Amino acid sequence: MAGALTPAPVDSGAFTSDEADMPAQFPLRLADARMLAPTVRHLVFERADGQPLPFIPGQFLQIHFEQNGAPTKRSYSIACAPGDTCFEIAVSYVEGGAATALLSGLALGDTVSASGPYGRFCLMDHDQNQRYLLIGTGTGITPYRAMLPAIEALVERRGVEVVLLQGARSGEDLIYAADFEAFAERVRGFRYVPCLSRAARDGGWPDERRGYVQSVLAELDVEAGRDIAYLCGNPNMVDQAFEALKGAGLPIPAIRREKYVSSK
Repeated sequence: MAGALTPAPVDSGAFTSDEADMPAQFPLRLADARMLAPTVRHLVFERADGQPLPFIPGQFLQIHFEQNGAPTKRSYSIACAPGDTCFEIAVSYVEGGAATALLSGLALGDTVSASGPYGRFCLMDHDQNQRYLLIGTGTGITPYRAMLPAIEALVERRGVEVVLLQGARSGEDLIYAADFEAFAERVRGFRYVPCLSRAARDGGWPDERRGYVQSVLAELDVEAGRDIAYLCGNPNMVDQAFEALKGAGLPIPAIRREKYVSSK
């Protein structure tokens, strides 16, 4: 069971989607697949033409197909770091979704057409902040998984702190939680805070919270000049967290957003 979420970048200064170059389409072959959560599937693709696909962590690919005889596409953030020949994405089940039908019907070895990479929801070399606040819900957490090696390098090079708030309904919906927990245990300066809105986990992560991610922001003592925030996922969360961060004094250029909108 697989589905589609479309990342719809929101205008935020330099952090808007840039598709002016319109990269050519290329074939992706399904190399592996597994369920991450009851309604989220992890797919691993490789380029069937054997070519590399350079990208910056935080960017996304577009899957192209036909819907009712017309060309259409869905966008998926890349869930792995650069440097491998495979590309990983996480997709959510959308009832009646055209992309759901396409991706759930793929067998290992089947191919789809893709293009990319796109987007500017990325860590920036010119940043001079002391802390990053990474906030995501659902499959909106995938760009941050791709950023982990870059985050480790920033912690070592600049001594930055990074706080990752991951929102989900329950523990079984926390995709990639084991990756973030292992990273937090290994990398000093990285803090992982899962936020569960409906049900806590038995024996869960020590820094776990109950409630929505935006309700936890008050704990972080947001400070202009020190913090840069990234918001990715459910549009309601992105909007509410954006207002909360502005209310705490964070300037708009220091709040970088990307909304995920379900598409049929």
